[in-house]
Amino acid sequence: MAEAPREASPVERPPKEDYSSSEAGYVATPQKERIVTDAEKRAVRKLDYTIVPVMAMFYLLSFLDRANIGNARVAGLQKGLGLTDHQYQVCVTVLYAPYIAAELPSNLLLRWIGPRFAMPTILTAWGIIVTLQGLVSSYAGLVVVRAILGLIEGPMFPGIVLYLSGFYTRRDLSLRIALFFSSASLSGAFSGLLAAAIQNMDGIGGRPGWAWIFILEGLFSILMGIAGFFLVPSTPQDSKFLTQAEKNLIQTRLELDRPAVTPNAPSDTFTVREIWRSLTSIHVIINFIILFMIGTCLYGLALFSPSIVNQLGFSPVRSQLLSVGPFAGGFFCTITDTPTLRPVTLFFAFFSDKYQNRAIPTIIISCLAIIGFVMYLRTTNKFVAYGSLYFTVPGVYASAPILSAWMANNSEPYFRRATSIALGFIATNSGGILSTWRFPTNEGPRFTKTTIMDLVFSVLAIVLTCLNVAVLYYKNKRKQRQRAEILAPYADEKETDGGLRAWVELGDKHPDFVYSY
Repeated sequence: MAEAPREASPVERPPKEDYSSSEAGYVATPQKERIVTDAEKRAVRKLDYTIVPVMAMFYLLSFLDRANIGNARVAGLQKGLGLTDHQYQVCVTVLYAPYIAAELPSNLLLRWIGPRFAMPTILTAWGIIVTLQGLVSSYAGLVVVRAILGLIEGPMFPGIVLYLSGFYTRRDLSLRIALFFSSASLSGAFSGLLAAAIQNMDGIGGRPGWAWIFILEGLFSILMGIAGFFLVPSTPQDSKFLTQAEKNLIQTRLELDRPAVTPNAPSDTFTVREIWRSLTSIHVIINFIILFMIGTCLYGLALFSPSIVNQLGFSPVRSQLLSVGPFAGGFFCTITDTPTLRPVTLFFAFFSDKYQNRAIPTIIISCLAIIGFVMYLRTTNKFVAYGSLYFTVPGVYASAPILSAWMANNSEPYFRRATSIALGFIATNSGGILSTWRFPTNEGPRFTKTTIMDLVFSVLAIVLTCLNVAVLYYKNKRKQRQRAEILAPYADEKETDGGLRAWVELGDKHPDFVYSY
């Protein structure tokens, strides 16, 4: 962590016993539920106002620039370049191989490079590539540009989750991931609106309308990337918007939430063993499978919704506009008996954080997806088929931030957590590869085989979520029973519980680390 003075008054730094709570998913101690001070709330709120919006914009542009090929297809890309369905699917798929390959190495390197430099550089670079995508004139050129785009974009999503875990406690993380991930739903909505307007620029500068979709959206990403160099701090101590007392409060929260976190320098170092421990953790493996299935559904909807709506019998421009609704529904939906509109994704993430439960929201959300897929499978009415998207899109999108937080919550120390987060996104994007081959034009607009697959995946997501709860419950109980035995190799006369060394080496396997479920 960044070097900074750490002493603060008792008001600024409540004692450890006030912070510890097993119910909150923190260190299991017999102490009472901690009381959050007003000063702490103000400090966290400043992070919410200064960090989360920037990350949300970064991810919105990431998803927009990756998925806008679906809008470009409806606007004439496939016809303009003379692509067959197979060639178009190759162009979509080729992005994911380098994208996936970049996720784990980039997460392991993020601490050394520093988020302040890495993340804005990534955004600026991919903005340039997206702009160049609007200049391609052949199948081969599009394949090359898409592959480069995947390599550059790959580090962003897992990097953001790892980055936010360095600012927020485990209790608070799901909501903050949801705040930025909701921008994925908004990107689907904005993409349709922007494409409908931009494609009217057809012929300007000798470029077709679909090319201008890439060019203008890429230029905006470049501008946002440059601004990011002035907006992204690497650590809470680097924030320009927090006072020193507030920085100390945030640091204290992190130390008490994750005892392996130390104030002035990282307590752990990179070892291959930490990667292996993540790869062999049963709860990480189960979450990996769930995220693969969710990713298959999610990217299928993100990439092919305009084409699906188009094949239902709507005109190209109308298809672009109609594709906005379901993705806006993924973000906004009435959840109370008041007329206030609130985000579905944020509501379930708030519930997940408040009650420290990842499983119940995931199950409820997956039920929405099941309803949507059953509607689409059974109906013969195009308007009902279109309406089913208002269930499937929220039902798929809202589960991703909760599952991502679940993965981050249950892996420690830093490099094990970095690996687990990256594995989650490797799974999600591997699902993206599968989804690109599941929507051949000749099977539209029903796509019966794909809809059945998505329905089965949604059901299995519920089953595996229940299994993961059982596994984590068993692990917590076993660690409690074997506490003395687990800590014995690290104990000495000064620290009978093994102290920091035990936390660094055991990580989430430490008996006082409570797995959240």
